[in-house]
Amino acid sequence: MKVYRCLPCGVFVFVSHRQSKCNVFFSHEKPNGNQSVVFNPDFYVERLRHEHPQTFTDLVLSNITRLIDLPGDEFAQLTGESEPRVPTSSGFLRSFNFLKRKEKGVIFGAPLTEEGIAHIYQLIEYLSKNLHVEGLFRVPGHSLRQAALREMLNAGAEMDLETGDFHPNDAASLLKMYLGELPEPLLTHRHYLAHLKIGELTLFDENGDKTNNPDKHRQIEAFQLLFMLLPPANRSLLKLLLDLLYHTARNQHANKMSANNLAKMFAPHIIWPKNVMASDLQENMEKLNNGVAFLIRNSQKLFKAPVYIKEYARVLYSGSKTLQAKDDLSLCSGTKDGSVAVITSASTSPSIRTIEGETQTYTESALKELYQQVNKMPQSAKKKKLIRQFEKRPELTPSPAPFVRRHFRSRSLGGIIKRKAPGCQTFPQKEITQSKAD
Repeated sequence: MKVYRCLPCGVFVFVSHRQSKCNVFFSHEKPNGNQSVVFNPDFYVERLRHEHPQTFTDLVLSNITRLIDLPGDEFAQLTGESEPRVPTSSGFLRSFNFLKRKEKGVIFGAPLTEEGIAHIYQLIEYLSKNLHVEGLFRVPGHSLRQAALREMLNAGAEMDLETGDFHPNDAASLLKMYLGELPEPLLTHRHYLAHLKIGELTLFDENGDKTNNPDKHRQIEAFQLLFMLLPPANRSLLKLLLDLLYHTARNQHANKMSANNLAKMFAPHIIWPKNVMASDLQENMEKLNNGVAFLIRNSQKLFKAPVYIKEYARVLYSGSKTLQAKDDLSLCSGTKDGSVAVITSASTSPSIRTIEGETQTYTESALKELYQQVNKMPQSAKKKKLIRQFEKRPELTPSPAPFVRRHFRSRSLGGIIKRKAPGCQTFPQKEITQSKAD
């Protein structure tokens, strides 16, 4: 078992590797001297995003413009300072889609929210268990079953898709339908031109001239930065979707759906500007399809912050300017004798010391905000369990929310993503003692 510490919040993370799986336990108990301390740079990145959003955005934007050329108007579009300039259609198509959006329900046609994602995740979870179905996402489902399933989702009803009443093709068609009816593409209109520019990144030859060979590493880096600018709900659903499509493509020997095939199915729903036809995109059609295929193939790398972003945030909050390795798990401060090394801020600037001095306040504020979010969750056994854990710290629990019975399943989006992360399972704090005994 390894013990990592997410500084400066003081939470120790116990990681036990068994049968190629990663079991994670959270505790506030300090480890003994034989356990190393590892600094989680992703924690610092998220803290920087939360506490200093403008600094975070400026840092990301400066590195995006280092990788791709964005003239003034295109840069203003990316930052939201000007309206997006994207291809549009006219006439019947636009009018028809406008009328269809007026009939939007709670989920379909509504703006993207984490509550909506929690409902749609039921389709994603069901499809992830049926990746062997031939023609998945290509073969349409039954229209009547789709209508019934759509109505249940819009009503927020709890569904058991394992009963056999629905076919995986029904869920696959409905997932595409949901994405297609979003008021804005999942990858947003603001980012449309940036995606085209990333697709144009190519390698240079020995003379410094551009070649026709894509520069995969720079493309991955650019997508990592661009995804950090997405709205949280868009980023969360995109991660779940690309993870599903990645594993679908890995099972193409059974389902006959390669990354290229899947890209052609989903590009119109997640990156095409709204209310356009294929003829409106002209030469960009192939770029968009190839771009989505690239996202599917490399989805397991795209939701990590680049190393220099992690390092900037780590130095800002820890005050340590010692260079760290690129691998997160090698960012440890254990000494040769096995004792725990402690980073001090004696030589840090006053601004950094001030930030460190606010750690406790930040942590308590974050926990209170989390408690409020838990109270808003639909009633379930999981919510009751979380509330009981918060009640152990009275200063974080102002007043319990009134009990309201709901009839649909509650799902935590953060828990969903952790469960879907390859090889990782999370367990509550009660299991820490048993893990230590192992």
